[in-house]
Amino acid sequence: MQWRLGKIIYLVGTKNSMPKFGRKSRASLATCDERLQKVFNEVVKTYDCTVTCGHRGEEDQNKAFDEGRSKVKYPKGRHNSDPSTAVDVYPYPVSFKNIERMIHFGGFVLGVAKSMDIDLIWGRDWDSDWFLNDRNKTRFKDYPHFEIKESK
Repeated sequence: MQWRLGKIIYLVGTKNSMPKFGRKSRASLATCDERLQKVFNEVVKTYDCTVTCGHRGEEDQNKAFDEGRSKVKYPKGRHNSDPSTAVDVYPYPVSFKNIERMIHFGGFVLGVAKSMDIDLIWGRDWDSDWFLNDRNKTRFKDYPHFEIKESK
């Protein structure tokens, strides 16, 4: 049985009702740190999402910088480590205009990670203080970005 609400289709009572990653998402996630893989493999069981970027090589990182999708050049990005300690994941279907949905997704991901004792930094709350109005108002609002928070 299906219900169509806006652009979202909800499948109910079918074997395939649980979301899962497609081939490209699985390939991108496989380039990431094992902890990110664990978190997002758990997230996708409940919240349909797509992985758009895991590891970035020099050319891709510098292109992301040139296009304004990153604030750092290679090799200073968290996407540049091997395995990558950063990942870009959007709720699916992707809507760049639905900021509330991306905020909801970000909170959901952080909650799943916390339940697994994995600390993440989200690209909308860089200082991890649970306030989205960070003191530094010029900080890059990178809604799909999640990275491993390393212990100090």
